[in-house]
Amino acid sequence: MKKILSFGGLIVLFVVLLLLGPGNYKAKNTIRIGASNLPHAEILRHIEPELRKKGIKLDIVTFQDYVLPNRALAGKQLDANYFQTVPFLNQWNHEYDGHLVNVGAVHLEPIGIYSKKAKKLSDLKNGAHILVSSNAPDYGRIIQLFEQQGLIKIKKGVDITQSNFSDITYNPKHLVFQTGYEPKIMPLIFNNGEGDAVAINSNYAVQGGLQPDKQAIALQKASKNSPYNNIVAVRNGSQNRKDIKELVKVLQSKSTQQWIKRHYKGAVLPVEN
Repeated sequence: MKKILSFGGLIVLFVVLLLLGPGNYKAKNTIRIGASNLPHAEILRHIEPELRKKGIKLDIVTFQDYVLPNRALAGKQLDANYFQTVPFLNQWNHEYDGHLVNVGAVHLEPIGIYSKKAKKLSDLKNGAHILVSSNAPDYGRIIQLFEQQGLIKIKKGVDITQSNFSDITYNPKHLVFQTGYEPKIMPLIFNNGEGDAVAINSNYAVQGGLQPDKQAIALQKASKNSPYNNIVAVRNGSQNRKDIKELVKVLQSKSTQQWIKRHYKGAVLPVEN
């Protein structure tokens, strides 16, 4: 991610923030929350009735990218957002001198490897090209999937959440990890048969009509302490708001976890506390 947005990106940001309204957004008993359309906004719409019983209304604003939700939250056009992982939040705070904080993990969108040329990772041929998006916080997850199959190893002492493909020291099949693609077009790239394998985050896989639990040749598994769980984030200072705490409580409830399991059939996995 670049620290300075392109001119086109600035125009898009201006338009989005204009539509959201002025900073310091406040509405009685309302949480304005930014979210990716799938599955985040869908999960939020599912819990709306439960929150209404508690006197809390959700104003859900959907985003199609990974930059604007944090900018809108930092700019006080939102009260919270729900779309990202902890490594992504940490990277954003570092790059943009942000002060956003994690208030609770809700689910894991298991990153998957998809291929029209292999039925499992070990079937990939020497020199195979694995196409990867430009979303650097996902690189550790992809590396971990290949490491678990014994296909690669990275330098000792490197934190997996901070790892990059340049950290690979053992790669007997000479696999080529080709990065730089927009995350949202990865399903299209796979459907077009490009590369030997494609790494796709499950929210984009689902939007692209893929079934991660059936079509991925390798799929990340859920873990309570995974740094890749999707979280709710707020501005520092908002974490003790009663309505924010109630939002997280409902998102992490057993009934919501069960609904996620039933509804997404393995494509989205709830974080079980």
